[in-house]
Amino acid sequence: MDDCCSGSNPSGRTVEAVVEEIARKAGELALVHFRSLSSLPVEKKGHLDLVTKADKDVEEFLIARLRQAFPTDGIFGEEGGEIMGTSGRTWVIDPIDGTFNFVRGGPNWAVSIGLYENRRPVFGVIHAPVRDLTLTGGTSVETRLDGKPMRALPALDLSQASIGIGLHPSVATDDRLELMRFISDELRISFRCCGSATLSLIEVAMGETDGYVSLGDSTWDVMAALPILANLGVSHTIDWDRIDLRAKLRFACGSDVFLKKVRPLLEKVAVAA
Repeated sequence: MDDCCSGSNPSGRTVEAVVEEIARKAGELALVHFRSLSSLPVEKKGHLDLVTKADKDVEEFLIARLRQAFPTDGIFGEEGGEIMGTSGRTWVIDPIDGTFNFVRGGPNWAVSIGLYENRRPVFGVIHAPVRDLTLTGGTSVETRLDGKPMRALPALDLSQASIGIGLHPSVATDDRLELMRFISDELRISFRCCGSATLSLIEVAMGETDGYVSLGDSTWDVMAALPILANLGVSHTIDWDRIDLRAKLRFACGSDVFLKKVRPLLEKVAVAA
C-alpha cells in the first residue's frame, strides 16, 4: 500500500482519520433512516435480497465524500456506484451490510469502506452504528477497535470453538446441507449466522467466533474486514489474482489451523453451481 494510510490528504489529516470520519457520518445518516423504518421504501433485488432508500442515500453520501477527499481514486459500490480513478486505488463500499437485519430492526448491520490496491484489500474502516463499534486497520495501519489496539486472536480450542457462516439466498440446498453436515459431523463445533458478512467478521476480530465460512458473499462485504483481520493473525482462502470485483465469493477465514480444518469442506463446495 506504500504506507498510503500513514500519509495525509490535502487537508493535512491522515487517510485513516478521514475515512473513519466519513464512515461515522454515513452511519449517522443510516441511523436517521433506521429510526423511521415504518416509512422506509424497500425494494427487492432478489429473493431475500433487499435494498432500501437508506442503502442508496448512504452510498451516494459515501461516493461524494470519498471523491472529495481522494479525487484521483476509483470507487466501487454495492448499489451500482462505480467511478474509474487514475491512482490505481479503488474504494470498495457497502453502505449498509446487513440490509435484511436493518429492515427488520436488528442491530447487526454496518457501513463498510475498504481500499483495494494492486488487486488486494489493504485498508478498511467498519462502523456499526447501533452497536457503537468502529474498527480500522490495514497493511500499514494498526488494527483498532474504537481507537484502542486489538489483540491477536487466541489459539483454536475445538472444545469451545464456534464458526460464523454466511449463505447467500442463491446457494444450492446441497451445498447448504454439506456445510451444516461438515460443521456438525467433522468439526463438531458450534455455529452462528448473524445475517451480515461484516458483522460476522467483526465477531472473528473480537474473538466471539474462531473463523468464518462464506458461500456467496460479495467483494464489498469483505473488502474492509479482511485487512483489519490480517493484523490479528487471520488468514483467508481468497485468491485475489483470480477474482473480479463483481464476483461472488466462496471462502473461509481464520487462523491457519482453522483453515486447515475447513479446507476439505471448501474443496466440496468451492465452485458455484
